[in-house]
Amino acid sequence: MSKSFGAMSVAQLSVLIQGGAADPVDVAEAVFGTIADYADKAVFTTLTERRAMEEARASSKRLREGRSLGLLDGIPIAWKDLFDIEGLATTAGSVVLAADAPARRDAVVVDLLRQAGMVAIGRTNMSEFAFSGLGINPHYGTPVNPRSTDLPRLPGGSSSGAGVAVAAGLVPVAMGTDTGGSVRIPAAFNGIVGYKATRGRHAMEGVYPLAKSLDSLGPLCRSVRDAVWIDAAMRGRTAPDVVERPLRGLELLVPENIVFDGAEPEVIAAFEAALERLQRAGAHVARAVVPAFDEIFDLMTRCGPLVTAEAFALHQERLAGPDADRMDHRVVMRTRLGSRTSLADYLAILAARGRLIADVERLVGDRLIAFPTVAHVAPPTGPLEQDDELFFATNNKTLRNTALGNFLDWCGVSIPCGTGASGMPVGLLLSATARRDEALLGVALAAEPVIRGDFA
Repeated sequence: MSKSFGAMSVAQLSVLIQGGAADPVDVAEAVFGTIADYADKAVFTTLTERRAMEEARASSKRLREGRSLGLLDGIPIAWKDLFDIEGLATTAGSVVLAADAPARRDAVVVDLLRQAGMVAIGRTNMSEFAFSGLGINPHYGTPVNPRSTDLPRLPGGSSSGAGVAVAAGLVPVAMGTDTGGSVRIPAAFNGIVGYKATRGRHAMEGVYPLAKSLDSLGPLCRSVRDAVWIDAAMRGRTAPDVVERPLRGLELLVPENIVFDGAEPEVIAAFEAALERLQRAGAHVARAVVPAFDEIFDLMTRCGPLVTAEAFALHQERLAGPDADRMDHRVVMRTRLGSRTSLADYLAILAARGRLIADVERLVGDRLIAFPTVAHVAPPTGPLEQDDELFFATNNKTLRNTALGNFLDWCGVSIPCGTGASGMPVGLLLSATARRDEALLGVALAAEPVIRGDFA
């Protein structure tokens, strides 16, 4: 077989498994072999080979007996190191949680995908406590972006290992979380698809939080169709219910403020080329200022970011004790900034957020929003590991576009739309207002080949 199982899309591999051309046991063994041979050992924090082989054997038996659980039966999946897996401590990319008691049960979504027949391969690396969009981790190493051909470049974060595991062909799908862009940024940097669901669409029990007002889940995978299948199983559905929607007559809104500030020319060129292809396919594009975008950043300047305030509330006891010395000092520095947000500030943020969400929903209506996922391609890792000032500036710019969607409770899909500087991937982010995931995914199914163009 010319393509390894891990390098296939979920849909491609499902055809082989369901048709009897591939056995789940052989698939799992091959995936572990590919991971063992892969030079970068920073992609996974833990492999769950015993569990995976048990699940693969059970899947194989069902298929032989004609009792397939559906499209995902026997498909390997990797889990970000935030999801409880029975019998393992959930370490959230940090050494300070390594001695915690093992999880007594799987996270709800882990169990739902187990019930769909998926095979849990292991846990992927991440930014410590999910608090960075870059993917650098001083404890478990920083995964190298497999798209880079010149020098080590960032994987994106915080779901760094998830993005690399899929882009490198180690697994067909990996699960991430997204509080400010942690699914969509690695997808864009690594040239794959990343779907961030509306907050609350999926069960969060058993998922280590960062900021509960913003946290959401979503898969990193090779195609929008893969994301649709995984999303359905995450909600306990036996089959997807998303319907592909025509591009002719599609209304797109492209914001004129904030999202293009300081963008690399090659990123803008790739985005505009994809937009032109969508227009030729029948989409209508309107460009307008979105006043809420400026208000959000003004609010953050006055009161502090919502994510930082909630992260500090979660970790303040840890930051006051000896554990702080064992954490990434950049995570410590950024989290401590949350202490500056008073209760009055926090309440003001929540009140303003509700108003801004309503304002934007009135402005956007039934349209989808389109802009570059990140304003730049994946930068070299080395300088960012050495220079804290550069780290924070790059982190802020990397998170800027995607974090708008988290604050406004949007759902979004990042789709590769071309390449930028050094041949690195560029992502186009399609977003919709809260709870319009079906509409978003339906359009994304039709738009994906048009957006991709010649990108492979």
